[in-house]
Amino acid sequence: MKIGMIGLGRMGANMTKRLTRGGHEVVAYSRGDAEGAARDAGAQWAASPQALARSLPKPAVVWLMIPAGPPVDETIAALRPGLAAGDVVVDGGNSYYRDSMRRATELASAGVFFLDAGTSGGVWGLENGYCLMVGGDAGAVERVRPIFETLAPENGFARVGASGAGHYVKMVHNGIEYAMLQSLGEGFEILNASDFSLDLPQIAGIWRYGSVVRSWLLDLLTDALGKDPKLEHIRGWVDDSGEGRWTLKEAIDHAVPAPALADALFARFRSRQADSFSARAIAALRNEFGGHAVKKS
Repeated sequence: MKIGMIGLGRMGANMTKRLTRGGHEVVAYSRGDAEGAARDAGAQWAASPQALARSLPKPAVVWLMIPAGPPVDETIAALRPGLAAGDVVVDGGNSYYRDSMRRATELASAGVFFLDAGTSGGVWGLENGYCLMVGGDAGAVERVRPIFETLAPENGFARVGASGAGHYVKMVHNGIEYAMLQSLGEGFEILNASDFSLDLPQIAGIWRYGSVVRSWLLDLLTDALGKDPKLEHIRGWVDDSGEGRWTLKEAIDHAVPAPALADALFARFRSRQADSFSARAIAALRNEFGGHAVKKS
């Protein structure tokens, strides 16, 4: 197939490479000076979203691999003059699922299909493939199937429901990821604090074989500990990109208890505070009611 790819960050560039290696023709556009990256990935370069849309055979397929939020709406608005009935726009980023439902409705008024493709695989997806969770019109999904099958490993792609379902499933996937990361982080902090002077890379390594907690995340942690056994060169500041908040809000809206996710999300917030006001308030109160010692700043 011939497809347009907008967004050549780490994910978009690697996905472009995987598509060209799979025999597809890719026309790429990205903000900034990315023409070299497009050529390196084996893609043709387009100077603008409009030029990209014009360069594709009809009905066209355009894949967006850009940050969630206004950049997606801005890019679709830039593409609209070049889109026609029957064209397909795929959003492979981490958009909020309700935004994807709205975009699907807006584009449907012009006969353009919008597919939300939750994409997981990170920088390793180039070689290992990307798990793809796709929402939207079933016929449009079938038309894009050759692209999905090239990007995904065997059994790693499915249409999971109507418009919005793909990003909904990816949102919950990332919520689960929050709790798994938190669990690994806490467990290895306990090991690191032990009086046994444990070899953390060794332990992570043996847990990869036969252990019930073996996983790709553990593989990655083993690699990280192998390079820096005490993780002394990394500051304990953890960002979040929205999916954890959205998943927790969904849990609240449906009265689903999700304490592990909530703790993991709030732990990330706490990681950004060098000296939290809440901890100072607790220390002050313990000092007031019990005379417990406090540390002066």
